[in-house]
Amino acid sequence: MRGEGYTEDMTGLTFPNIDPVALALGPFQIRWYALAYLAGILGGLFYARWLVSLDKDRRPNRDDVENILPWIVLGIILGGRIGYVLFYNLKYFIENPVEAFYIWHGGMSFHGGLLGVVVAIVAFCKYYKIPTLAMGDTISTVVPIGLFFGRIANFINGELFGRETNVPWAVNFPMGGGVPRHPSQLYEAVLEGILLFVVLFLLARKESVRKAEGALFGVLLAGYGICRFIVEYFREPDVQLGYLVGGLSMGQLLCLPMIFAGGAIIAYARKNFAQGKG
Repeated sequence: MRGEGYTEDMTGLTFPNIDPVALALGPFQIRWYALAYLAGILGGLFYARWLVSLDKDRRPNRDDVENILPWIVLGIILGGRIGYVLFYNLKYFIENPVEAFYIWHGGMSFHGGLLGVVVAIVAFCKYYKIPTLAMGDTISTVVPIGLFFGRIANFINGELFGRETNVPWAVNFPMGGGVPRHPSQLYEAVLEGILLFVVLFLLARKESVRKAEGALFGVLLAGYGICRFIVEYFREPDVQLGYLVGGLSMGQLLCLPMIFAGGAIIAYARKNFAQGKG
């Protein structure tokens, strides 16, 4: 017997009819994706300010967190776009170089955005003489907030959907070829957003972890890498790339160095803390 959420041809749960444009005033449009970025940045700012208040005599402090915000935003945008161009669609953009600047057409890479943020943090901390790993730890704790809202926006846009499946919660996405698919955006929102946020939140409340500078950054790298690697088995690979080495997707290949780097940074942070250098 059919549930009310199924389409007439049994191609999965009906995709919710949500306009990607949240607000339109004449030619001026505000999209849910833009609001997701805004929510992630503002939510991250307030959370980071609370976190640094736990250690009032150490840097970064509240002023540092506020001052680095424009650097972080620039790192996200430039890194995310450059990462997408290089990792996911290089051939197309070599043939159409001007379109690499058309950010409003979509196309951002988390891995590229992460690299952009790391560069921004290093540059900011070097300029203002702030402990780089400590700032990296603070920023790492807020990343899952942006990931959560970003993945929800991906779902609303009906993009980056999952592979074909017959699970009861499969969704018939408008651009999904008329077959039921995993709502992999929601899987990512739960794992990369909620789960990773909770893990980092619980760890950040421990003074010993906060003093082991770099530990939280390492947990973010390894944690995200593991979560994303798993979800990629349910997510449809980019059509222009398909499956690559060993049947892995580009997302999985990019996550492998993240996992190893995260583990190495955690070990380094623990060693320094044990030696009294944290």
